[in-house]
Amino acid sequence: MFKIMNQKLNKTNRMLILVVALLMFLVYFLPLWYVNLSAPQYPETLGMYIYINDIRGKTPHDLQNINLLNHYIGMQKIAADSIPELQYMPYILGYMIIGAIVAFFINRIYMVLLGIINTILVGIAGLYDFWRWEYNYGHNLSPDAPIKVPGMSYQPPLIGCKELLNITACSWPHIGGILLFLVVGILFWIWYKEYKESES
Repeated sequence: MFKIMNQKLNKTNRMLILVVALLMFLVYFLPLWYVNLSAPQYPETLGMYIYINDIRGKTPHDLQNINLLNHYIGMQKIAADSIPELQYMPYILGYMIIGAIVAFFINRIYMVLLGIINTILVGIAGLYDFWRWEYNYGHNLSPDAPIKVPGMSYQPPLIGCKELLNITACSWPHIGGILLFLVVGILFWIWYKEYKESES
């Protein structure tokens, strides 16, 4: 087993490590997630994009209108500077990119395994943190809200769609999030191909 872990990658798989680094670098410029709200008063829908370090409306006024809706039901204002995770996530991504570059130069299969473990752990932590953020926003409501429905909470779905009063909230991975899933897929592919080659 140690021999397999310490073997060098073939040329194609080694170059794929650089592709992994490039895909993660692109995540700095692309939204990770998209949340869409549709309601009778907003037939054109409202949307917001969640980036690695920012939250932006689908249009210049969408985030303002989402916060206005949230105010009526007692939810906190959504603002990037009030979410600590958005401040340090760029550094975590940078660490992962550096890890991929180091893996390219070390050129050993155990570095691919470390990359798989790190990416999965960061992904699980990120999804849990996003769920916890949604939970806090949907459950910690102001007692002074103009609209109060006893027993009602407004947590958006992590993935998929959910009815919240007369609003349909949908949440899906966007291009940046899909690229991170692709990164994991490429790393598993490299590991699988190298493992099969070692057995032949």
